[in-house]
Amino acid sequence: MNIPIESMTTAEKIEAMEQLWASLQQNPEHQPPLWHKRVLEMRRAKIERGETKFSTLQEVIDRIQEARG
Repeated sequence: MNIPIESMTTAEKIEAMEQLWASLQQNPEHQPPLWHKRVLEMRRAKIERGETKFSTLQEVIDRIQEARG
């Protein structure tokens, strides 16, 4: 399979990724890698210990805009 990725717009690339992910999720043989579970467990533990700071969407947007200059 050869997909013309270089000629696709960003919106088309995102749509293609969403379609691929939806297809994978419908496949009963698909299992996320074990390290995904470990990362989620570590993040949950940090939340439970109060070691995680959450940001609002506006805070995230502001940080991105600051980083872009």
